[in-house]
Amino acid sequence: MAKGRAVAVMLDDAEQAALTALIRKHGAPQSLALRARIVLAAADGLTNKEIAMHLNVCAHTAGVWRNRFARDGLDGLYDEPRPGAPRQIGDDEIAATIRKTLETRPQGATHWSLRTMAKAVGHSPSTIHRIWQAFGLQPHRTETFKLSSDPLFVEKVRDIVGLYLSPPERAVVLCVDEKSQVQALDRTQPLLPMRPGQPERHTHDYTRHGTTSLFAALDVKAGTVIGKCMPRHRTQEFRKFLDEVERNVPANLDIHVVMDNYGTHKTKLIRNWFVKRPRWHVHYTPTSASWINQVERFFALLTDRAIRRGVFRSVADLERAITAYIDTNNADPKPFRWTKSADDILASI
Repeated sequence: MAKGRAVAVMLDDAEQAALTALIRKHGAPQSLALRARIVLAAADGLTNKEIAMHLNVCAHTAGVWRNRFARDGLDGLYDEPRPGAPRQIGDDEIAATIRKTLETRPQGATHWSLRTMAKAVGHSPSTIHRIWQAFGLQPHRTETFKLSSDPLFVEKVRDIVGLYLSPPERAVVLCVDEKSQVQALDRTQPLLPMRPGQPERHTHDYTRHGTTSLFAALDVKAGTVIGKCMPRHRTQEFRKFLDEVERNVPANLDIHVVMDNYGTHKTKLIRNWFVKRPRWHVHYTPTSASWINQVERFFALLTDRAIRRGVFRSVADLERAITAYIDTNNADPKPFRWTKSADDILASI
């Protein structure tokens, strides 16, 4: 090739797909994505000057990565090993540190810290940090889980997920539950409003002004919510709420209700109420599996957006805020989109 003439770049299908994936990959280094864009532009026939103008780089940079790709392929886009001091810790020592992290605990503590591990193995805390970071070890973190022990877990998951993904015709699917003992909390001193460089601030202590219980039914398809606040959450209140739902759903539609195994949902009064109304079909969630009830997600949004940072001087104030949030939601409803099939859920568990 004559000096000064750009190297021609030809891509096969695999290289084209790999370069495109580098650009779209979430979390990929931006420098690597830029190099992939340079190579794709070169394959489209652009000169180095045109690439430089289009991608806001200098022509020399465009030429470097064009030539590196032409010479080494995809491997040429990655940084070459840089010179530096040799490693002071060998593979055997790294493996021993990892085993100690995973299989042992320090005396008198539940988990290792950087300093306690560094003292135990004789390396600096920064070295331990690099080892843990490289292998994704975070001894200071812990997460919770709860597996359902329901003997009909598989059947119930398939039943409820089937309702979400393929709801029956001429029917409405409602996720029902109660958010009990919602506290009307007032701060002991006035809020300090947000201003540039300072978030909103409030006192850590509070005054209680009573509680209310929210009964809610989320329409899975429409995203609307039927909600009613009551002072208690006994069987009597739950039956009154079911009467409210009955009045709000057109008489020509069947009602499939998804709810948990809470005691008030299964009393004789409630069972008799359902028996007298054949258009109602009850689907109980598995025990210890509230995550499958979509109304729980609505409760989380309600708490985050309308309750947690609210100031309520009475239960009536709290109930007005809850009602206002439900009305706002129903004015522009956005139903949750259920993405996992029952097979996907069971496979992950």
